[in-house]
Amino acid sequence: MNWKREADRIAAEARGRHGEGLACEWLRDQGFEILAQRVKTPRGEVDIIARQPGLVVFVEVKWRAREADLDFAIDQRRLTRVARAAELLWPDYAKAGDDMRVDILLLAPGVIVRHIANAWMPI
Repeated sequence: MNWKREADRIAAEARGRHGEGLACEWLRDQGFEILAQRVKTPRGEVDIIARQPGLVVFVEVKWRAREADLDFAIDQRRLTRVARAAELLWPDYAKAGDDMRVDILLLAPGVIVRHIANAWMPI
């Protein structure tokens, strides 16, 4: 076993959880109810599932140590995985008449949260 690699993975997971916690706080401040976190499906994982009246949002959270790194934190492949997972999870979280969207929250220390609403647009 590569102990350094394992230590790096554990540290990265802790940073991710920290970022997701901050994202949940931000979403609550915006009037969202947090329904679930870190929901895994065969198609991928959704970091946060949140609700406002008439809307269910599947959120991908990216936490980076530096603001400059946020510009490269998300790519089409990762976003596609979140969207595919959201398609599977939708029936479990939606109510009749709800809309659905996939959002991205980008966070870094000392930086205002970057919220990209309705980030998923199929090609």
